[in-house]
Amino acid sequence: MSIEVGSKLQGKVTGITNFGAFVELPDGQTGLVHISEVADNYVKDINDHLSEGDKVEVKVINVGKDGKIGLSIKKAKENYGRRNNKPQNRKPVETFEQKMNRFMKDSDERLASLKKHTESKRGGRGAKKG
Repeated sequence: MSIEVGSKLQGKVTGITNFGAFVELPDGQTGLVHISEVADNYVKDINDHLSEGDKVEVKVINVGKDGKIGLSIKKAKENYGRRNNKPQNRKPVETFEQKMNRFMKDSDERLASLKKHTESKRGGRGAKKG
């Protein structure tokens, strides 16, 4: 059985390193799931996600000329690549005019605060130096 890019297979985790996990495929070949291909979120420690002996579904993402097989667990999932249609706490889109008005208001407030702060340090206008 030849391994083809894009095929999904069942495998067994045979070894874990700090950069990924080795998975034995049904035909006896071994491929590597890089740590970046284990889960959709950031994986700091692969041992939090996988253990030796785990049965996993993997997708073949590349086969090198040297015979090395690159695998992915996250891409093997059914819902991989599908976007959620629900907006997640998105602010309404501002028009250019709204952005410019907000910027001018913030700018004026900061300038006023800065002037007030510097005048109080210098003693204000018309302060006598003694």
